[in-house]
Amino acid sequence: MTVHQEPRVLLYPRIRKSPFFYASRRHGVQMYSVYNHTYHPRHYGDPVAEYWALLEGVTLWDVGVERQIEISGPDAFDFTNLLITRDLSKCAVGQCKYVFLTDQHGGIINDPILLRLEENRFWLSLADSDVLLWARGVASHAGMEVRIEEVDVGPVQVQGPKSFAVMRDLLGEEVADLRYYYLHDFTIDGIEVTVSRTGYTGEIGYEIYVHHASRDAERLWDLVLAAGEPHGLRVIGPCHIRRIEGGMLAHGADITVDTNPFEVGMGYDWMVDLEQEADFIGKEALRRIKAEGPARRLVGLELGGERLGSYNDGSMIDAFPVHHGGEVVGAVTSGCYSPRLEKNIALALVPAALSEIGTRFTVDVGERPGAQLPSGTEPVEAVVVPKPFIDPTKEQPKGDVAALGAGTPVASGGAGS
Repeated sequence: MTVHQEPRVLLYPRIRKSPFFYASRRHGVQMYSVYNHTYHPRHYGDPVAEYWALLEGVTLWDVGVERQIEISGPDAFDFTNLLITRDLSKCAVGQCKYVFLTDQHGGIINDPILLRLEENRFWLSLADSDVLLWARGVASHAGMEVRIEEVDVGPVQVQGPKSFAVMRDLLGEEVADLRYYYLHDFTIDGIEVTVSRTGYTGEIGYEIYVHHASRDAERLWDLVLAAGEPHGLRVIGPCHIRRIEGGMLAHGADITVDTNPFEVGMGYDWMVDLEQEADFIGKEALRRIKAEGPARRLVGLELGGERLGSYNDGSMIDAFPVHHGGEVVGAVTSGCYSPRLEKNIALALVPAALSEIGTRFTVDVGERPGAQLPSGTEPVEAVVVPKPFIDPTKEQPKGDVAALGAGTPVASGGAGS
């Protein structure tokens, strides 16, 4: 039998479309995936060229798949605090936080960006899972006065070292005051938007949340393109090479409901506040896990062998089995070739006892666990290394955008996430 290496993805009415779907496809989408039940452009023909465009210039992404779940009403604060593992009292109005939502066993249901728009109004900008259903299920038993709905809001990302210049031309000098992980409302040619200084890149960048997206998304897209043209703006898909370099997590791959925050490591355990007075779903389970110590750890690996792909190019169909002592002990959850580091890098879940820096493994890079490797392919050597692989303290996205505008080197600063 013949395996078709690049089967088409069917475009039809059953799967949702981003409010930017028809705008972004004009730029030559070469590969889609389905994310939050919605078509998602993954790349436009050359993921490595897109990577360099992000690092050296400015890029525009259709991320309308990041559905916005709004939580409002008199009890919205207490209800949202029940869902997340961080202490919501430490999030001011106008601030954003990267958060985990966990189930009663401490498993990660989602890792959205939370935006606090008002005292009792929040958006959860979702990763890939059905949080609307989860939140409504929790609300049905919570006995709180709260409204939970998916709102008509669609985000795009403007990312890269020249992103500030584009946003300044689009919004005016006021955007220079927007700090890392904060938000502000603007109006662009009559279009209402919320802009946050956030992104999925580890680079300086912004997210533009278009209100009334079903009506205004395509017009906003064209306005961003026009503002970006003098700066060489390029439309790309989410750059997984850069997010793997930065140790950024992909829900459904690096983390799932079967992964808890203490397994993730890399400092994400501070996102679980067990000392706060308020209760949250999974608190007792996570207290036990912390006391006992996690059974697994998400580690960084450097891998030998031939160059891996870019992760979002269809080259990694399944997790790669990780071997130690003749047994499969874990899995590579995300892997790619880093053009900057000139080596293969990966995130992998392995037993905690084998997570120390310098631990050596072999990794199968075949199409699926247990499958015979393609002809001529051998398991490759791998070693545990520190992660993130690049910019571990996030100096780059926290940089001083005013210095960028002046053409001077970027210094670190801004608020934490």
